[in-house]
Amino acid sequence: MLRRLYHEQPDSFTYTPANLAWAEAQITKYPEGRQASAIIPLLWRAQEQEGWLTRPAIEYVADMLGMAHIRALEVASFYFMFQLQPVGSVANIQICGTTTCMICGAGELIAVCRDKIAPKPHMLSADGKFSWEEVECLGACSNAPMAQIGKDYYEDLTAERFAEILDELAAGKVPVPGPQNGRYASEPAAGLTTLKDFESGRTQYNASVDRAVKLGDTVKRIDGTEVPILTPWVRDAAPDAPSDGTATDNADRSEGRAADETGVSKQAAPVKPVATPEAPAEGEVAEVAPEILSGPREGGADDLKMLKGVGPKLEQTLNDLGFYHFDQIAAWGPAEVAWVDNRLTFKGRIERDGWIEQAAKLAAGEETEFAKRAKKDKLYD
Repeated sequence: MLRRLYHEQPDSFTYTPANLAWAEAQITKYPEGRQASAIIPLLWRAQEQEGWLTRPAIEYVADMLGMAHIRALEVASFYFMFQLQPVGSVANIQICGTTTCMICGAGELIAVCRDKIAPKPHMLSADGKFSWEEVECLGACSNAPMAQIGKDYYEDLTAERFAEILDELAAGKVPVPGPQNGRYASEPAAGLTTLKDFESGRTQYNASVDRAVKLGDTVKRIDGTEVPILTPWVRDAAPDAPSDGTATDNADRSEGRAADETGVSKQAAPVKPVATPEAPAEGEVAEVAPEILSGPREGGADDLKMLKGVGPKLEQTLNDLGFYHFDQIAAWGPAEVAWVDNRLTFKGRIERDGWIEQAAKLAAGEETEFAKRAKKDKLYD
């Protein structure tokens, strides 16, 4: 299937403050220089915020991770989990059409989608609330046929019940997910044949459905108003933890588990002080502002794109910071590099790509191998 960017795109994208903090925390999971490994969760978060993955969002995430835009687009277009076109404002319905579900009636669910939403996949309904698509196996074969709506599975569906679910969602309700035919989980449809004592002591819903009901966010966008799912490598808790224990459950998930060979649990480990430019962390360099110009000198700015790792967008960022000439960059020391690094989206690229050494040669009238190739191949024409 050919996957292309949608023909109409918004002008810009930015994470909400809460989602930005979440994304920055994800990046810390990976070693310096390997931040691109966070591409999938960051793209997914952007999609959860907006409903679909726009070109500005893809480029925003790419810039955040120091990746070429085409690399991020390759990821977004390869995985079908990413929606490259607008989806329904309430929900995008994903009907499993693989063998088991198809045998058990997935075709009837698709017929409901064609009737109540739109005649073709990926089309918006007339009111813009819904879209639908057929997908490959979602792994709930015991409860076929099924559909994923938002974040949850709706299983053991009939055409009639599925149509009711769509009506409930359209009315602003959130139907209880899970089996829709009275089954508790994925036990035999005729009832338990073993472990029959289990029936007397079980909770109202199976664990997956119970969690979904408590969260109540089946089709909710991740807009920053929700309590964040805490991550063990970031110790920032939600300012107002809910009384139902949601945040506590997340925070204490690894309680008592050793964080390393010392046997100290993550929760018991001491909190490191937050580093600041004036009081950097141990082993880091304090910032010193480099020479900054309000504009290029007479004769015009140097072409900073002749530095390996600097493209048109990064060149504009450097200009905005007050850097227009190779000799400015060549004069940076460790303290100046720390200042600039903390003002770029992706830290470490100055030293990684050797900007200072390249800039010194270019300022002296020499040419670097990269500059020769850039001119020859007209990389930025």
